[in-house]
Amino acid sequence: MIELAFVLLVALALFFDFVNGFHDSSNAVATVISTRALSARQAILLSAFFNFVGPFLFGTAVAHTIGTGIVAPEAVTSAVIAAALAGAVAWSLATWYLGIPSSSSHALVGGLAGSVIMAQGVGAVNLSGLLKILASLVISPVFGIAGGFLLMIVLLRVFRRANPAALNNKFKHLQVLSSSAISLSHGTNDAQKTMGVIAAALVTFGYSKEFSIPLWVIGLCALSIALGTMVGGWRIIKTMGGRIVKLRPIHGFSAETSSAAIILASSLFGMPVSTTHVVSSSIMGVGASQRLTSVRWGIARQILVAWFLTLPLSAAMAAFAYLIIPH
Repeated sequence: MIELAFVLLVALALFFDFVNGFHDSSNAVATVISTRALSARQAILLSAFFNFVGPFLFGTAVAHTIGTGIVAPEAVTSAVIAAALAGAVAWSLATWYLGIPSSSSHALVGGLAGSVIMAQGVGAVNLSGLLKILASLVISPVFGIAGGFLLMIVLLRVFRRANPAALNNKFKHLQVLSSSAISLSHGTNDAQKTMGVIAAALVTFGYSKEFSIPLWVIGLCALSIALGTMVGGWRIIKTMGGRIVKLRPIHGFSAETSSAAIILASSLFGMPVSTTHVVSSSIMGVGASQRLTSVRWGIARQILVAWFLTLPLSAAMAAFAYLIIPH
């Protein structure tokens, strides 16, 4: 007999996955909509499809990292998981409402750390695993800026004699591929985070003897993130699509291609990175390749502030949630 508490916990995890989808939909569709390579409807439907496909293709290394690498497995209880998810959802919804591209990955990591510290103290946190995850979350935007910058420089040199109108048309078509790659990588990396949480819950409730990811968990997480993407995070799309830097198709292709490569590589190595951070930093790198003043650094500073606030505030929200959740 399946316990009601387990069903409610899975439902909360899938809701986080759904929120992740509509919060991060801007990662894949903002640039392709901004450059008019696709209409908003076309871009969102395409993104939802590849967000659904992604979780089935590239293994579950990230899920294992989330499920076993942040806190000691014996410290994980249903209340700890519920509080972590509550803190992550609360922060994601708050930043979505404000139109700030924050990280759902940071929020979940912060939520797990905050809830388990409140439950059993700092000793329950796997410090080596947490530092490894934090390093990947910090380093990946650096690769995003460098990747966007370098790819843009290469493309500008290769096509320096091309007719501008013909070049725009060519890269509008190529952006359909690069946007699809971003959605595929987003589904691969981000849906696995929820898979890891549900797999940990299966062990906690005794439905699984060891940490593993059943096919039904992959399917539910893939569906949830795809549905969230279809809803779309319109407030953040506006920020990502044009407020950081004015984009043309060649810029959108560069940012999307470099971002997708970084996120997919991270997924294969089991590193949970922030797709929001990678994409926004790639856009900054692309803009800086023209001239530094083409990047609206005021908006970039707001995003950076959100990056630094996400971990402590989501941890605090999760800690508070743990205090009020029955356990």
